[in-house]
Amino acid sequence: MSTPFGFSSTAADIVAGVDLSGRRAIVTGASSGLGAETARVLAGAGAAVTLAVRDTGAGERVAKEIVAGAAGAEVSVARLDLADPASVAAFTGAWQGPLHVLVNNAGVMACPESRTSHGWETQFAVNHLGHFALATGLHRALAQAGGARIVSVSSSGHQLSPVVFDDVHFEFRRYDPWLAYGQSKTANVLFAAGAARRWAGDGITTNALMPGAIYTNLQRHTGGGGSGRVSADLIKTVEQGAATSVLLAASPLVEGVSGRYFADCREAVTVDRRTGSLNDVARYALDQVAADRLWSLSEELLAGATA
Repeated sequence: MSTPFGFSSTAADIVAGVDLSGRRAIVTGASSGLGAETARVLAGAGAAVTLAVRDTGAGERVAKEIVAGAAGAEVSVARLDLADPASVAAFTGAWQGPLHVLVNNAGVMACPESRTSHGWETQFAVNHLGHFALATGLHRALAQAGGARIVSVSSSGHQLSPVVFDDVHFEFRRYDPWLAYGQSKTANVLFAAGAARRWAGDGITTNALMPGAIYTNLQRHTGGGGSGRVSADLIKTVEQGAATSVLLAASPLVEGVSGRYFADCREAVTVDRRTGSLNDVARYALDQVAADRLWSLSEELLAGATA
């Protein structure tokens, strides 16, 4: 589907005239970059926003900035470490009442090889498993809201690798930070596809997106770049980069739309091979068989972690 918005649109453009009063939202990774901007714009439109962050001190600073810039904005901060299932369980267990918007924004990119305390490859654990546990843990609150939306921030990097189910944690393959990143970003899209089908009856819509090429703290392991050179005219500001997230989180234009992948505020073209475009989505990332397999694997891993 298409919208009136595009590459240059900002998150503020998306919510112009949109009233989110009475809605509650969670944005992960909202202590800087795209997450902070997404939270700022949602709060400015009237939503009560919780900044779910690992560094609560940084989160509190962002919350104060948001409130200072939007009188009456309702912003709170809660600790969430997506690499730690116990932290996710504590967060979801403390949540009370309905949840209208969940923006799975936090992530790590191309980090050196490392594993969580449960032996999971870090990028897969943080970018996918943590958010999977968060969303499933908040399922009741999302269903209670009626018409809730889940937004998963993926990347064109998903085209670097499908989910390699036989070795998701690089226990046999030589670790490659970009393949690990690509696999985790494919998992974000597959989660959206899987949840869209499973939770449609609860009125929950789920979509994934490519925010664009933006320089934020996400690139701290890559020297400020991505897996390849990006033309300067394709670089977005943080305000532009948050636009597609905010579109899927708040715009009436996409009400009822679910299980899709967006870029530049429009549904992406599905492709069967890499095209060099930042805005295409690989067919394997939307495959329902793979989505079901990933869902089962994720449940199995998390069950083992909490047993």
